[in-house]
Amino acid sequence: MPPVFDLSGKVALVTGATRGIGKSIAEELARAGAKVGICSRKAEACAQTEAELAGHGFEVLARPCNVARKDELQAFVDAARAKWGAIDVVVANAATNPYYGPITGVSDEAFDKIFSNNLKSVLWLAAMTLPEMKAGGSFILVGSIGGIIANTVIGAYGMSKAAGHHLVRNLAAEWGPKGIRVNAIAPGLIKTEFARALWEDEKRAAERIAITPLRRLGEPRDIGGIAVFLASPAAAFITGQCIVADGGVTIV
Repeated sequence: MPPVFDLSGKVALVTGATRGIGKSIAEELARAGAKVGICSRKAEACAQTEAELAGHGFEVLARPCNVARKDELQAFVDAARAKWGAIDVVVANAATNPYYGPITGVSDEAFDKIFSNNLKSVLWLAAMTLPEMKAGGSFILVGSIGGIIANTVIGAYGMSKAAGHHLVRNLAAEWGPKGIRVNAIAPGLIKTEFARALWEDEKRAAERIAITPLRRLGEPRDIGGIAVFLASPAAAFITGQCIVADGGVTIV
């Protein structure tokens, strides 16, 4: 039998993969042997990340894509299929949060944007990839502990992630009989550009570190390996789960 974390010959797609958590996931999947398709909204960032990964000897395809635009998302999936054939692993990582503040103050426009990017696009991606995925395939959502515990400044974002976690459970129930696994990763506060408004606030960051059993904030590399685990045979009997990676915040 091959090593349980070996992804050699597998084709993986990662959305929002040119920085932060998404980039770490793409790098680790490639390091485990997968051919990796990546996308993000900016063409320049896609080209730069593609060059970086290719420079390490990884097989990669990059395409600009706004996941909230269904035609662009379909074009990304189609490009990967045209290049490599069947898709084995999908990581829905791209997300947005244009609003910080009390949830009753969120505008209709911001609310709709959050749910379109963070939830509807995940359902689209599942519909585009799961029907043709073979037994042993893995669909992974990057969720958030914001979808598990309350937060006074990113409430709408947390609601979208809570819905995403339940979407994972439903998809797992539907596709499990075909041998396809669907899981989520719920990171805590990770030092990414996306979460800069939270961790750059020294007072808020210090408070978070003080209540975190591991006494630090997360780094993108803390999430990449979890995605490899969920994508690999090592997680062959795990589906419908949300793996929390938060340094222990949600246990205290």
